[in-house]
Amino acid sequence: MEKQNAKGWLYLLPAMLFLGVFMVYPLIDVFIYSFEENFNSVSQSYTGVGLHNYLYVLHDPYFLQAVKNTFLLVIITVPLSTGLALLISVGLSSIKKLRELFQTVFFLPYVTNTLAVGLVFMILFKKTTYTDGMVNALITMFGGESVDFISGPYWAKMLVLCLYTTWVVMPFKILVLTGALASVNDTYYNAAKVDGTKGLRMFTRITLPMISPSVFYLVITGFIGAFKAYSDSVALFGTDLNVAGMNTIVGYVYDMLYGASGGYPSYASAAAIILFAIVLTITAINLMVSRKHVHY
Repeated sequence: MEKQNAKGWLYLLPAMLFLGVFMVYPLIDVFIYSFEENFNSVSQSYTGVGLHNYLYVLHDPYFLQAVKNTFLLVIITVPLSTGLALLISVGLSSIKKLRELFQTVFFLPYVTNTLAVGLVFMILFKKTTYTDGMVNALITMFGGESVDFISGPYWAKMLVLCLYTTWVVMPFKILVLTGALASVNDTYYNAAKVDGTKGLRMFTRITLPMISPSVFYLVITGFIGAFKAYSDSVALFGTDLNVAGMNTIVGYVYDMLYGASGGYPSYASAAAIILFAIVLTITAINLMVSRKHVHY
């Protein structure tokens, strides 16, 4: 038995080394940097150790704006994309002819370049000298006033960002949920039909509990992915997200490291640790909730 355990640990050793070098060590290093005040990356020196970096970040209006944008993105896009993906997956599961074709069509945005999708959204929503965009054309057609969704009011930019993020993440969720629905045993449905159970009750009492692990997985990964959003904003509003007012927490970390006002690894580390704490807290809450509502 001891030889088998040693052999198992030997198989795990490459993965453990990889995780230790590329995940655990950087996390510890960032945690240390976050407490080093006025750290100079060239001379590898700092003036003191304390909470100054965290206090600076938490009082920085750019960071507070990034937190607001990120939380709005999470609160809106995760439930919206998961709900829409579930509805579409149920619809696809009820189609027998051309099901594979429709699944492929819905999955195409996932394998499309993010910046290419962002360019399409800009064409649809952006106002230029020559055109107001297709969306504004539809708005004015029904008697409304055109809106500059890319450079205009905050709510308009946030609306486009949420729609874009939902569009990008939904194909993967459709793929996972379609597979989960296909794995539900028909015996449960046949027994429910014998008892005279209607469609909606079968969905809430049989389908949802059976696919709840997949839904929970998508919610967890959706929260983590939305908190790490950055490329979505860049694709729509360019690299100067602070001017556009559409920066995210990850974007703030990047700006502190490499942006026009960058060169502050201590501030970037503090912001990264704050993001880590937020994601860890949200994940822990989801895990506690899942104990009552997820059926394995």
